[in-house]
Amino acid sequence: MRPALGIVEGFFGPLWSWEERKALVNLLAPAGYTRYLYAPKADAALRRRWNAPYDLAWLDSLARFASDCAKHGVEFGVGLSPYGLQDEHTSSAVASLQSQLKALRSCAVKRIGILFDDMEARADNLARTQSEIVSAATEAIPDASFVVCPSYYSDDIVLDRVFGERPQNYLEDLGRALDPNIEIFWTGPEVCSRQISVSHLERVAEQLRRKPTLWDNYPVNDGPRMSTQLHLRGFTGRDARIADHVSAHMINPALQPTLTAIPALTLADVYAQGDRYDYAESFARAADSVAGQALSTALREDLLAFQDTGSHRLGERKSSLREKYVAFDHPIATEIVAWLDGRYSVSADTVQTQ
Repeated sequence: MRPALGIVEGFFGPLWSWEERKALVNLLAPAGYTRYLYAPKADAALRRRWNAPYDLAWLDSLARFASDCAKHGVEFGVGLSPYGLQDEHTSSAVASLQSQLKALRSCAVKRIGILFDDMEARADNLARTQSEIVSAATEAIPDASFVVCPSYYSDDIVLDRVFGERPQNYLEDLGRALDPNIEIFWTGPEVCSRQISVSHLERVAEQLRRKPTLWDNYPVNDGPRMSTQLHLRGFTGRDARIADHVSAHMINPALQPTLTAIPALTLADVYAQGDRYDYAESFARAADSVAGQALSTALREDLLAFQDTGSHRLGERKSSLREKYVAFDHPIATEIVAWLDGRYSVSADTVQTQ
């Protein structure tokens, strides 16, 4: 059994083009990816400026991409982060949210994400306030599907350090207040979880009163540290047994839209192959499929440098790697050269302001 697989484009850093998104859907839909949630941190229309009038050309781009997804049997959704709404929970602000959601729904958006992650969590009764916001959203477009990202979307204590100590029984209260048909995102025991076990998911499902929808932060590589790495290896720390314990399994992709297809394809193998899954063999097959044999061989040769050493520690080797990949005429090689040149770097300031 395989859960619904999907992409949640939820990283900090430079925006992809619509053509890059379309190409990724073309690569992943045949492997069983059936969802795409558009929620990049760099798109201010969905975050810092979520309540400003939408640009008509932007709405048209959403509609065209939704159509592209539908041709491949992929459900297209949009994630909105209503900055400030849980602090200034006024009737006019809620009405603004409802108006914005109706505009998104008119673009053939099938699923709406209401995302409370990575913002201040200062409301007096956080779970109740957030559930009221979500309830207003569902009233505005009752024919859409919804997924919510909590403020505390992992057990990871780093969230408490950054956003303040989580309220007691926050997950239980949120799960009790939300309609059971609304999905809830969860990243696992850590923000970037190395392992996600059946027992962990069983406990979280009990708290949320539903199976969580995984927001898996691999192979994402945003932020000052991770953007110096290319996350290419096959998935580990997840096995096919978790399929019965999640509503869907969505991955936050790497900053490099074509390279991200390689680890993404290995996740499909995790579920298809079960106990026969071998992450190294799966990586090799996926790399051959996406990059072609010659470029795939080069990736295997340089995997340690890309994923473990990182661009900031390559030293003199960086120039030779650049020369090596410039010789390939392929989007993957173009992305590697751009990464070596620092064009995918994500600063702490970027994370704070997007």
